[in-house]
Amino acid sequence: MIILTIVLLAVVMWVVLIFNGLIKLRNQVANAFKQIDVQLKRRYDLIPNLVNSVKGEMKFEQSTLEKVIQARAAAMNAGAAGNMNEILAKEGMLTQALGKLIALTENYPNLKANESVKPLMEELTHTENQIGFARQFYNDIVTKFNTEQQVFPNNMFAAMMGFSSAVLFELPQDSADREVPKVDLAV
Repeated sequence: MIILTIVLLAVVMWVVLIFNGLIKLRNQVANAFKQIDVQLKRRYDLIPNLVNSVKGEMKFEQSTLEKVIQARAAAMNAGAAGNMNEILAKEGMLTQALGKLIALTENYPNLKANESVKPLMEELTHTENQIGFARQFYNDIVTKFNTEQQVFPNNMFAAMMGFSSAVLFELPQDSADREVPKVDLAV
């Protein structure tokens, strides 16, 4: 009877350790996503200032500016809805639109030299880098969390304890960001 009690107590302690480990990882996943959210908010705040700063100079690129504004609105709405797949898709669209805007500004020497546009572009570039780092950290934590749920013996208990896999940040399959960039150095 004592041996059975010790074995049962050891199993219970083992399950508690599995549960607590998964809880810690789930909280790290949530924290990592909130860090992305902070950077996205920063990007959302920068975009209107940047668009307003370049509007006059980029008269012929109004469709690009409108796409950036629309993508920003869609991404903000997706974030408010909280659906991870929708957030990923809309953020991908916004990233593409911003990438095109940044590339187009390179074609406008007056914009590159403009003292109000220059710091905004630098800030946006810095923010995009921060978002990239935050997404990488999030994906690392999500991978660790998902792996912990899938390895034996944790996989026997994870689903019973209410855990499910978290979604990785990744580019949509049809994303323009997946295309190989074309570099033409012929001048």
